[in-house]
Amino acid sequence: MNIIESEIPYLVEARTCGCKERGRSVSYHFVESAHSLCLGKGELILAQIQACERLLKYVKSKEDMQLLRDELSKLKLVLDLIRY
Repeated sequence: MNIIESEIPYLVEARTCGCKERGRSVSYHFVESAHSLCLGKGELILAQIQACERLLKYVKSKEDMQLLRDELSKLKLVLDLIRY
């Protein structure tokens, strides 16, 4: 039996990237690569929502704040569609 316990409380980290000319977007990456192999669609989207909510606490620019709010609304809609 292998028991692996992570000390990292979050699975996914979110970042804003891009520029005004090309458009800004949110990018995600796994904190630990082992989790990318065993997540379902709902779990992955929920992890992205949590990552966006954490990032939203630290954002200072209004453009990034609006970008994250839009991303959160889209992710929540997709999560609702997957669940029902």
